[in-house]
Amino acid sequence: MNIYRPQATALGTRVDMRAVMKEVYLWMTLGLLTSAIVALVFAFSGLTEAIFPMLIVAPFAQIGLVWYLSARITRIEASRATNLFLLFAALMGVTLSTIFYWAALTDIYLALFATGAMFGAMSIVGYTTEMDLSRLGSLLFMALIGLIIASIVNIFLASETLYWVVSYAGVLIFVGLTAYDTQWIKRQAGQLETQGINTGAAVVRQVAIIGALKLYLDFINLFLFILRIVSRER
Repeated sequence: MNIYRPQATALGTRVDMRAVMKEVYLWMTLGLLTSAIVALVFAFSGLTEAIFPMLIVAPFAQIGLVWYLSARITRIEASRATNLFLLFAALMGVTLSTIFYWAALTDIYLALFATGAMFGAMSIVGYTTEMDLSRLGSLLFMALIGLIIASIVNIFLASETLYWVVSYAGVLIFVGLTAYDTQWIKRQAGQLETQGINTGAAVVRQVAIIGALKLYLDFINLFLFILRIVSRER
């Protein structure tokens, strides 16, 4: 699951695993900031209402970009991968602008705070634990498929019980995926460190971007599920 093996290049500089992890978190943060700025601009300028019918297409474009980046990250230039990641974050920002129409600002702030705390704690766990989380990742992936199916079914059933089950299950799944993905990224960064001077800067950027994308998706999905809980309970 999610196997990515960076390829060494003929020329490069010595790589430190911590430096790679810092770059991962840097790009994840830039992606989140991009999404936040776009969401605020669209929501408070009225652009969201103007293009609301077109937002139906946005999730499909986002899925396409994620699939393209995941499948071709080792075959495209690092600069192009970076631009595609930021484009994805901007498109996600357009979609996220709709939350200002169904959730109160206080709920959004509370959800962001809770998400940041949970994400930070689980990312630390994933980075520091000696336990192999590979099996957990496989179980979480299967649970995620079940969650998606349940969410689609509930569009037609409109069951309050299923709504809460999906919401709390979503939080648990993405809390677990945050730890799993952090450990996965750490291992990829460790491989670069052991390759030493034979690792090129472009390869480091590739790992940083795919890692940032994984953690970005964990953060956004965790935030949305927490927001579902917070906004419905008030």
